[in-house]
Amino acid sequence: MRYPALLRCLPPAPRPGLALAALIAFGAAGGTAGSTWAQDVQDDPFKSFPSISAPTKMPKLNSFSPVIPSEAAHGPTTRDVRLEALLKDKGGAVEQGLTWRVFSPIPGSDGKLPLVATSQGGSAAFQLVPGEYFVNVAFGRAGATRKIRVAETGSFERQVLVLDAGGVTLNAVSGADVRIPQGELSFSIFSSDVKGDGERALVVADVKPSTVVRLNTGTYHVVSNYGSVNAVIRADIQVEAGKLTEATIQHRAAKLTLKLVAEPGGEAIADTAWSILTASGDVVSESVGAFPTLVLAEGDYSAVARNNEKIYQRDFTVTAGVNADVEVLLSNTAAQPGAQSAAVAPASAQD
Repeated sequence: MRYPALLRCLPPAPRPGLALAALIAFGAAGGTAGSTWAQDVQDDPFKSFPSISAPTKMPKLNSFSPVIPSEAAHGPTTRDVRLEALLKDKGGAVEQGLTWRVFSPIPGSDGKLPLVATSQGGSAAFQLVPGEYFVNVAFGRAGATRKIRVAETGSFERQVLVLDAGGVTLNAVSGADVRIPQGELSFSIFSSDVKGDGERALVVADVKPSTVVRLNTGTYHVVSNYGSVNAVIRADIQVEAGKLTEATIQHRAAKLTLKLVAEPGGEAIADTAWSILTASGDVVSESVGAFPTLVLAEGDYSAVARNNEKIYQRDFTVTAGVNADVEVLLSNTAAQPGAQSAAVAPASAQD
């Protein structure tokens, strides 16, 4: 084996920060809370759903630089190496969405493993000089790594890597079945392991609804945010090998529009500063405008409006799934004794 000839035909050094530790596939994850429904779809679901990390165009192969002609007669002979990946044992080969990377096991001068070859798509074929390599295959956030040895002589069987991976798509409703606009909803996926500081390792952030996220099998802790105030639900999602899990999280919250008016149903007064307080007096939101809109978790609140150096305050209750207008009357100043509850009218047009 003549490695100097191999090193001369290698591509440039890999991107900074890529190390052997980055080749290890993600572990399982988990936590508890929230309400979910999950439905398994098994008939090769990944072909009909886009992935959060799949490239828009997947060329079949981008191999390393060919042997320099002047050195061909003296350099080592290359061997054909064929690779394929399965989602689970005895499953079918994955035909798209894979990223293959082949690394030399000998660290470079920067201490990182040199990238020898790469391929995107489905099954891959490389021509490698005899020697040892680390082969990594990534399928979204799932992946597997194996060390292989390419012999100088003899047969070399096709290498099969089992990803032990599945997928999940996330959605949410408010109340029983009120659809939440996609632009107001986001998810973050965390691992199950809780670190010493009480935090969980983030797997993927800002996942949009109905997006397929490919993950290694295991339990993951999902945090769903509806709006940007306090409507947050946590739930555990189980990912199974070769299956697509569709999960819907139920938010106990509603969308509200605040209005300072002279009379019920009147025109909203501009240049009004708003503060929303919980029943215990904690401020959860502050804004300025004639009719600001926000999402709040169900419960009891107080709306405090400031306009022309006067303060007006009313209490109101948020009911899950009931989007509404909250009207604060000019007649209801903060100092007024025996004030009534705020007028909460169902919104005329809410999603």
